[in-house]
Amino acid sequence: MKKTLVAACLATLLSTGSVMAADSAEKLTSEDDRLSYSLGMLIGERILKQYSEDINYYVMLEGIRAAHTGKETLLTMDEAQSVMQASEDNAAQAGIAEAKASGVAYMAENAKKEGIKTTDSGIQYEVIAEGTGPSPKATDKVSVHYVGQLTDGTTFDSSVDRGEPAEFGLNQVIPGWTEGVQLMNKGSKFRFVIPSELAYGDQGAGASIGPGETLVFEVELLDILTPATEEK
Repeated sequence: MKKTLVAACLATLLSTGSVMAADSAEKLTSEDDRLSYSLGMLIGERILKQYSEDINYYVMLEGIRAAHTGKETLLTMDEAQSVMQASEDNAAQAGIAEAKASGVAYMAENAKKEGIKTTDSGIQYEVIAEGTGPSPKATDKVSVHYVGQLTDGTTFDSSVDRGEPAEFGLNQVIPGWTEGVQLMNKGSKFRFVIPSELAYGDQGAGASIGPGETLVFEVELLDILTPATEEK
């Protein structure tokens, strides 16, 4: 999406053939000037903010002029696209590293609280209410109520809000759930903190769960149903 927007905006900008000087930017005496300035605002607000703050505007304008006028460019189009892709990849990796570091810090603080236990794999859990029923196996299907949150408290999913329990096989969910729910007895309620590598990893999940996110779940085990179908 970002590449498409970049291409569309720059193509329109180039088609106007107008690059205003700084001392005339406030005048906007023609519709071409207004359009050119508006496109500059759009590029600055929606595109350039997504990249490094170290953008050299003069060098960028030279690239625009060269491409527009047909002069020899300092990079081929393939090279330019590779540079853009590398910048996006670096930004994505930096975002993942930041999310993971935030998760580690959150879990370090959470571990100091009374009643918090940590499994060998790194899942933290707290017993909110202890049940008296049996515990499920990884091949079982379970019925649960749950609330899923990010470490900042943002709720991304909740069967409680939907007013209907969720049913799924424990071998068909994220590893943190497969392991964690097996620690529970029927009727119990636990709070889990699951590191990203046992959740959705570096891929994330949809728009709500970013790459590298540590997740927090409050889970109530309502029932153990028929054994789940073995994962293919």
